Amino acid sequence: MPDTRPNILMIVTHDTGRRLGCYQTGVETPHLDGLAAAGARLNRYHCTAAQCSPSRGSILTGRFPHRNGLMGLAHVGWRLGPAERCLAQYLSDAGYDTHLAGLQHEGPDPARLGYRDVLEGRRDARSVGAAVGHFLRSRRPHGGRPFFVMAGMRETHRPFDGPEYAPDDPDRVRVPAYLPDIPAIRSELAAFGGLARAADAAAGIMLDALAASDLAEDTLVVYTTDHGIAFPRAKGMSYDAGLETALIMRWPGRIQEGAQRDELLSNVDLLPTLLEAAGIPAPEDLDGYSFLPLITGGRCVPRDHIFFEMTWHDRYNPMRGIRTAEYKYILNFDPESPRVYLPADIYRSPSGAATRQRYYAEARPAEELYDLNADPQELVNLATDPARAALCGEFRERLDRWMASTRDPLLRGPIAPPRAQAERLMTEDAAGRLTGPLTAQEQSLIIAALR
Repeated sequence: MPDTRPNILMIVTHDTGRRLGCYQTGVETPHLDGLAAAGARLNRYHCTAAQCSPSRGSILTGRFPHRNGLMGLAHVGWRLGPAERCLAQYLSDAGYDTHLAGLQHEGPDPARLGYRDVLEGRRDARSVGAAVGHFLRSRRPHGGRPFFVMAGMRETHRPFDGPEYAPDDPDRVRVPAYLPDIPAIRSELAAFGGLARAADAAAGIMLDALAASDLAEDTLVVYTTDHGIAFPRAKGMSYDAGLETALIMRWPGRIQEGAQRDELLSNVDLLPTLLEAAGIPAPEDLDGYSFLPLITGGRCVPRDHIFFEMTWHDRYNPMRGIRTAEYKYILNFDPESPRVYLPADIYRSPSGAATRQRYYAEARPAEELYDLNADPQELVNLATDPARAALCGEFRERLDRWMASTRDPLLRGPIAPPRAQAERLMTEDAAGRLTGPLTAQEQSLIIAALR
């Protein structure tokens, strides 16, 4: 009998947030907009960490970064725990052919992540689109083993100034409300638009190849990204601008065309959702749950909250938090952290140069509480408001219980980086390339890592 399980094509861009046309941002992404029109668009889907590797690790494992071990960037030594299993491994064990094209940022070895084949090692959108398009056009429809393709693109990661990208008109871009409307921001948002169009064009090549090969009806297509855009107050911070991520899913005959869902979701939910679509039982120790019924017309109990975190990026940035439909609560663990942390690529950019003085002029508060209905940009911290003391205490207790139940190592004290990251920080500090002096916590953690 032919295998009737769906093929899965998963398209992942870098640092894109929800800055696509179908999310009403003014960015031109016609192919992804068309995918959303033919499938489901999830409007309140969030990542577990507003940074690359930890968020991607949650997508692949269905578990929080402090549970799967990937609490920092893979290229500076952070690794998934040896017992962690990833999406491609589950699918491969169930009889899927598993392929990687382009970017992955979860570990040095694609085979460890479950990919049996690498279609393309280059990470730019043009190369990835061409490689996946060729694969799909050569694939026989109807029958044989189903396939899983992870198509990862470098775009829309900084830098934005490649000659192959034509920028938008700065005067016509829509500046998000959480950013100052100044020339530096407008210019970089315009440049971002060029990368978004390149990623969209690559997605179009893949979707056209699916249709030309008569594979579209048998294929679940997923588009997503890792976290918010690489601009101040987004990437690297746990405000909604950093946690918000696009998710579009098309599965002809199963997912209603043009569906839009506003339920609160986390990217730990994507793995169990895809496993259910493939008919694979989800392990019991996942942090996410399948929302497949939500987009296929079944019954699904929506989340009333999500958790999020950050530990290490290029600097120590420890925080944990909880978001509901109405409130955001953030607990910060380094009293020397700047009010708004800017990852190095943002800090050194024109946008970072124009804003870092205001963001680095004061330290971050220990607690942050925001009323998301009254203050959607998360500008008014209510954690010290006596009228909100009980509510703040309630969120603190919920967060403490979650950290304890998931055995968060941050409860035992500050978390040292891998030796590779400690050595890199020492080298950059000596060369004067760090974005500000090392904090006392960072210095002690580096010493601990180098012992």
